[in-house]
Amino acid sequence: MATTTRNGGTNGAANKGNKFANAGAAAGGFVGALGGSFVPPVNVTVNNHKNTAARGGGRSHAESLLPAPEFTSPAQVRNYCNTLRAAAVTLSIEVAMGAEILKGVLAAVPDPDGRAFGSRVRAAKVARKMQRSADALRDAAKNAAACYAVFQQEYEEEIQRVRHRARKPQQPVMNWAQQ
Repeated sequence: MATTTRNGGTNGAANKGNKFANAGAAAGGFVGALGGSFVPPVNVTVNNHKNTAARGGGRSHAESLLPAPEFTSPAQVRNYCNTLRAAAVTLSIEVAMGAEILKGVLAAVPDPDGRAFGSRVRAAKVARKMQRSADALRDAAKNAAACYAVFQQEYEEEIQRVRHRARKPQQPVMNWAQQ
């Protein structure tokens, strides 16, 4: 016997993509019910990595965030630095949000000694370490951008030498005054 879902379908193989649809709302409701304090909603992202080995040549997940460290051209240096910067910025934001959520969840746990604001103090101590991780990721993004800027400064002569050689010759300009 197949059960019917809200959208009129059945709980079978056809609805496998929807099985995590309300997981974030359920987790947020559960966490919010813990202490009556403000807890932001939790979103759950599910990634499908079935074809990872075929696309990335079997590289692990950590390596797949960045391109291969092959620095045989300025474009590859720029691509690596930009990809690192973008990944670090994204992770920094996610970790900072995680720190705030962790702080809210832990603040709802009662203090064993019954101290006023004791649960908030303990939660802040724990979340501070995660916030420092977010700050370090933000600094990594800044340093990745600075790396490419310094590369351009230090190797400006070599880059300009190749750029002049690679330019297309200018087309002759029509001089209408000469008749």
